[in-house]
Amino acid sequence: MGENWAMGWCREAVLAVVVVPLILAAPALADRAAVEQAAYSGLSLAAPSASFMTVCHGFGCQYRVELGLTPADHATLRRLMAAGKGSAANERKAVATVGAWFDKRIAPLAGTTGHVARANRDYMFDKGQFDCIDTSRNLTSLLLVLDEMGLLKFHGVAEPEARGHIIDFTAPHATAVLVESGSGEKWSVDAWTRPYGQAPEIMPLARWFSLN
Repeated sequence: MGENWAMGWCREAVLAVVVVPLILAAPALADRAAVEQAAYSGLSLAAPSASFMTVCHGFGCQYRVELGLTPADHATLRRLMAAGKGSAANERKAVATVGAWFDKRIAPLAGTTGHVARANRDYMFDKGQFDCIDTSRNLTSLLLVLDEMGLLKFHGVAEPEARGHIIDFTAPHATAVLVESGSGEKWSVDAWTRPYGQAPEIMPLARWFSLN
């Protein structure tokens, strides 16, 4: 079973749930308002803040849970991101570590402990799983929190991106996106391909687009 089969559910979710915000082209350096509009308006989600966010789960953000970020959470985020000092590459590694922590942090609230990688249509009635709509929105929220806290020194946050088109039989899939300061290079931050507790995959967005 190839990658296109594994992404079968995301094909349907992108088309049926949030087709409008995902097909909008994102500028190289989107401002926060543009990111929030693209990421959340089609799902009627409130934008995150450093103290609060809505976590999506159960495919297409059908289920939602409110997460309050505590002073202890902020301390953990600062500690983990401190490892990213010195370079953009180090910062991306720190973001990946934060992504693994975040997955474990939200699991007791969302009931997603043990979620699988690449959850497809076989899991579409399981609210303990994530599809690419859920993960791209959750990670965009996490990145915006890091940005608001001043913990991103080498990157900004861009609108979620999508790849794939039914007309050419490639499977649509969505990802959160970082933009490297200075160069403007975009990086995908994708947790849908990873199981519970593992760091999201971070790679150049151009490479991510080529995977279909």
